[in-house]
Amino acid sequence: MTALRGIAVAFLASAAASIGLVAVYVTDAGGAQLQGILLAVALGGVGAGIVIWALALLHGPLESEARHEMASPPEERRAASTALDIEEVTRRRFLVRMLAGTGALLAAALALPAFSLGPQPGRALFQTGWRKGVRLVDADGQPIRVDELALEGVRTVFPEGEVGRADSQTMLIRLRPSDLHLPQGRDGWAPEGHVAYSKLCTHAGCPVGLFRAKDQVLICPCHQSTFDVTRGAVPVFGPAARPLPQLPIEVGADGYLVASGAYDAPAGPSFWNLTHDDGGNAAGAS
Repeated sequence: MTALRGIAVAFLASAAASIGLVAVYVTDAGGAQLQGILLAVALGGVGAGIVIWALALLHGPLESEARHEMASPPEERRAASTALDIEEVTRRRFLVRMLAGTGALLAAALALPAFSLGPQPGRALFQTGWRKGVRLVDADGQPIRVDELALEGVRTVFPEGEVGRADSQTMLIRLRPSDLHLPQGRDGWAPEGHVAYSKLCTHAGCPVGLFRAKDQVLICPCHQSTFDVTRGAVPVFGPAARPLPQLPIEVGADGYLVASGAYDAPAGPSFWNLTHDDGGNAAGAS
């Protein structure tokens, strides 16, 4: 097999593998294993073709010698024109076009993973099911009365009509009002000592489901992040750097607890544009 034929076969194999990769990805027919094999053939074909090209067709190192008279005699110029290898020029153009076509197909195949990234999240990471006037309900969908929880009692609550929504699960805790030292501006967020914090740890998103009544802290069992519920759920131990978002609540006219707004910050772990939020209560639902 000549070098030219070997390069052509390598590039054609790469092009065929790239086309096959696109087809397998679109139809989802062969799974990740077949996609990996086709990607290996596509990359390997390009690499093999370039290696053969470099070893067999490119000229060797340039050599120089002492230069004499610049102009060649007419006889030498005629001989050089006659010996010009037209086939070499045509062959090079053919190989360059093959390489360009193979590279384009390979680039299209390599771009496929971008379609698996899914839609952009937009404002979804700042939104939950909480908004003003939504009642707090337990896992059975029952609303919570203001006198229902015992002192130091704990209940996982959700927005009414959205029981089980992961980004809205909230820890409702009842403490003595005299024990609360909430940040400035949150005096009305804890009616009769009831405080409500997001159940999603701000470190890695694990459920913060352990309440240690003696120390009045919430503990994440995953990495032991600990939050002081009397001071706005600020972290006092562990890797978490942000407080748990607090849900402002109030007592409705019928005696049930309702949200008076959204979380004061986005729920869950931090993400790249968390600091680019444009509103204090943007964590709430639309």
